[in-house]
Amino acid sequence: MLSNELIKKIKRIEIRTRRLVADSFGGEYQSVFKGRGMEFDEVRPYQPGDEIRTIDWNVTARSGEPYIKRFTEERELTVMLVVDASGSGEFGSQGRFKRELSAELTAVLAFAATTNNDKVGLLVFTDKIELFIPPRKGRRHVLRIVRDLLAFEPEGHRTDVKLALDTVNRVLKRRGIIFFISDFLDDLGKYERSLAVTNKRHDLVAVDLNDPMEVEIANVGIIALQDSETREIRWVDTSSHAWRDLFGQRTAHRNAQLVKAFNRAKVDRVEVTTDKDYVTALTHFFAKRTARMGR
Repeated sequence: MLSNELIKKIKRIEIRTRRLVADSFGGEYQSVFKGRGMEFDEVRPYQPGDEIRTIDWNVTARSGEPYIKRFTEERELTVMLVVDASGSGEFGSQGRFKRELSAELTAVLAFAATTNNDKVGLLVFTDKIELFIPPRKGRRHVLRIVRDLLAFEPEGHRTDVKLALDTVNRVLKRRGIIFFISDFLDDLGKYERSLAVTNKRHDLVAVDLNDPMEVEIANVGIIALQDSETREIRWVDTSSHAWRDLFGQRTAHRNAQLVKAFNRAKVDRVEVTTDKDYVTALTHFFAKRTARMGR
């Protein structure tokens, strides 16, 4: 049974994200993610002006009359929303947690996909596969995805990006669009190859969630920092210039390595932070993809 508070939250997210799709993202999404390729429609008799290369020689030989194959653009796409539900999603220094931001991003992408009449599925992971909803069409299905994601309480706390990528490759038999929503706080060496493999089979888009305090910590004296995935607590003196410099260097190095890995795998990255509106990040992503595709 859903609580009244959760029902209200689902409704607020539905209203906001559907408005965003209608006002900002609907056309951009359709422009970027159109049907990939052509699919067979029918065989019909040859007519003057038809392209000779479309002649079906097997049917022509059997019938004694020329026939051609007709193809139509394959419009239907499958969109899989892969969402990281590990413990680091419970962090946020700017008024909302990364998990809340992730849920709203999932909703807006799901509504954009269903507006385009695409199938939408959901895979939630930590260090295990926590939830899988097979791709289907329709608004009611999208509302189920949003509801289940908001009501969901994960069992695991750690992150296994490779497991999620490998699972997507196993369950999706046809090429699809994968929006992978995560902070990617995992050992890059374990999953970098899976990034490339997944992007060859599908169209993989990394939605990289970050919080400003994960990049730079202000001088607030001695504080306790808890790793939300391992639960380990460490006391640090943020007044130390040396400590803050080392923290910043390590964070910058990790981010640089992650960006290089995405580039090597030819994976598009959308960086979203808790202190800024994700609308700008998504709009920039759609514009960049459209320009690259020459549309």
